[in-house]
Amino acid sequence: MTRSYLVTGAASGIGRATRDLLLERGHRVIGVDLRNADIEVDLTTASGRDDVIGRATELSGGVLDGVVAVAGLSAPIAATVAVNYYGAVATLEGLRPLLAKSDAPRAATVASMTSIGPFDERLLNAIESGTEAEALGRGKELEDSGPEIGYLNYPTSKRALARWLRRQAPTEAWAGAGIPLNAIAPGIVLTPMTEPLMATPEGREQVLQSVPMPLNGPMGPAAPAELLVWLTSEVNTHVTGQVVFIDGGFDAVTRGDSTW
Repeated sequence: MTRSYLVTGAASGIGRATRDLLLERGHRVIGVDLRNADIEVDLTTASGRDDVIGRATELSGGVLDGVVAVAGLSAPIAATVAVNYYGAVATLEGLRPLLAKSDAPRAATVASMTSIGPFDERLLNAIESGTEAEALGRGKELEDSGPEIGYLNYPTSKRALARWLRRQAPTEAWAGAGIPLNAIAPGIVLTPMTEPLMATPEGREQVLQSVPMPLNGPMGPAAPAELLVWLTSEVNTHVTGQVVFIDGGFDAVTRGDSTW
């Protein structure tokens, strides 16, 4: 059965792989990205997020079967928080009414294996309890402290997204409306940004020492795309509120028995 999807971050990486896989399987896909997409917007801005909802409503005819919020940044800047958390949440919440009109609605987003690592507590508190302006203000403070500290914008934003999802998925608005809401947490994904580091045996060894992935090592974007497509397919009737690690075993190595 042909389904209608919206995928953010559809021009590259995991988003593009997800879009391509859905198209390959005969589904309709509305792609969202800064450029080279059906809807070209900047998800760091409120106007860009509003444009996604308005244009998606027009292009979909008012009904979506799946929403996959992939768009994100990993840069050591405050804009990372704006896209990774506020852009993803605005996309999912804003398109929920269109999903509610589907006979089999599904939604998913992308967290990260880094969500279980070091984070900035002040930023997390600002995201969860303050305004976006306050969160971005703290994010700018981290940014101005240099790349190493500024990088905390990334894992903190992904941790906040995972916590939001866990809290929202069982509610009346999502589970009560029959909409499974899940996330994936990828390990190292081979993209144009990471490929140079992985191109030499020395670089690969350095990466795998800091991020052990005993099962097959780093992956291409097709692997997480397959998982996103399954989570947002009709066959997923009961998986919800989950952050599914697709990380070659990193989570098991890092946390061991602590989750149980």
